[in-house]
Amino acid sequence: MASPPAPRPTAVGACVFDAYGTLLDVHAAVGGHAARIGGPGGDAGGGKAAALSALWRAKQLEYSWILSQTGDYEDFAALTERALDVAMATHGIADAGLRQALLAAYQELDAFPDAAPALAALRAKGVATAILSNGSPAMLAAAVGAAGLAPWLDAVLSVDDLRIYKPAPRVYALAAMRFGCAPRDIVFISGNAWDAYGAARFGCRVYWLNRTPHNGERQPEEYGLDRLAEGRIASLAELPDRIL
Repeated sequence: MASPPAPRPTAVGACVFDAYGTLLDVHAAVGGHAARIGGPGGDAGGGKAAALSALWRAKQLEYSWILSQTGDYEDFAALTERALDVAMATHGIADAGLRQALLAAYQELDAFPDAAPALAALRAKGVATAILSNGSPAMLAAAVGAAGLAPWLDAVLSVDDLRIYKPAPRVYALAAMRFGCAPRDIVFISGNAWDAYGAARFGCRVYWLNRTPHNGERQPEEYGLDRLAEGRIASLAELPDRIL
């Protein structure tokens, strides 16, 4: 796929973050119930629990992309439920109580340890911060509140207003409109390579958050992001010094 030149650094109109997989740990829901599912200890680090969590996430995103391509829309809460049902059935898990527990846990996902400190550091430097997410407004309000991130955010923006999912270009336009600035003045951060690519194609300054996975190696470069994005970071702690 053709790659436009990376946006030039400019003044920061706002730092806008993806929520799920960037500020919030999407695997924390299954992680809290791993022993009940079949994973080791109390995390989703392997076995049946890890496979369930990975498929749940993959189906959730797959449904969002299919709906956007066909012009249909259901909110992210509905997609999250449907994706979990498929993941549980695929792994032979028939437990209504566990299903309800996992859906409840998804409403209160853990924030990554570097999330709140990075947001606070940006706000201390006078930079506006926001979330731009596929999540429905109710999901995001619950998750942001439970994770304790609300005090460090100026806005929480949902695709629900547009009824289309990322990486549709008009989703990223929500951030520019909210802060009254050009796309090049938005610094967008995502731990999802496809999302980072979408924001970069729209014209935002993009930092791809490529956290170190359990095997000690970073994810490989995808979508030409090493050329297209302004930078790749392993932790949100790097961000304030990189953009200011």
